[in-house]
Amino acid sequence: MPDIFKALASITAWILWIFSIVSGLSAFIMGILSGDLYGGGEYSMLYPATFAVAGFYAIVAVAIMILRKKME
Repeated sequence: MPDIFKALASITAWILWIFSIVSGLSAFIMGILSGDLYGGGEYSMLYPATFAVAGFYAIVAVAIMILRKKME
């Protein structure tokens, strides 16, 4: 495969990995600061949904890096 596809796969994987870390941490910090996560009461489904999206981004980033390795 041409090197441009390997470079694009690496860039995409890094972008997805960074987005997953930022979105997961920001949801966790926002939940703590607003008192929803450790307050003991009802909390919004925004936090579990954001964690799920962050986990999906991380899984896709790992899958892209595995596919990139197979391109060699």
